[in-house]
This record gives sequence, C-alpha cells and structure tokens, in this order.
Amino acid sequence: MTPESKNTEPKSTPVYVKYIGLSFQLFGVIGGGTWFGWWLQQKSDMKFPVWLLLFCFLSIGIGFYQLWTSIRSDK
Repeated sequence: MTPESKNTEPKSTPVYVKYIGLSFQLFGVIGGGTWFGWWLQQKSDMKFPVWLLLFCFLSIGIGFYQLWTSIRSDK
C-alpha cells in the first residue's frame, strides 16, 4: 500500500445503485407473487382467475410497502 491510499476514505456507492436494486426487488416480488398466483390457479382448475388476481394485487401491495419503507429510511 502506498502512503496516499492510507489517507483516502473508502468510496461510498452512488445513490442510484440502491434505487436500481430496489427496482429489481420490486420486480422480483411482483413477479414472484404473480407467478405463484398463476401456478395456484392452474392447480385449482377454476374458470375465474381468483388466485392470480389475489396474489398479483397482494404482491403489488407488499412490493410497494417494501419500497416505501426503504425510501423512508433514507431520510
């Protein structure tokens, strides 16, 4: 190590990296919930997509709640 590198502080990650991660997390939660609702719907053999709609909207709510709490904790 050179003496110059000892005096420098470690670089922090840019803010946009956190928000890119949050977008992938939101996509994953909504996608996973919708996929699970679709899978459950296929297993139930019902005509009306109750499980698909239920888990789709539930995962949207959970995803946006996680996003809101993460953004709120930044302050």
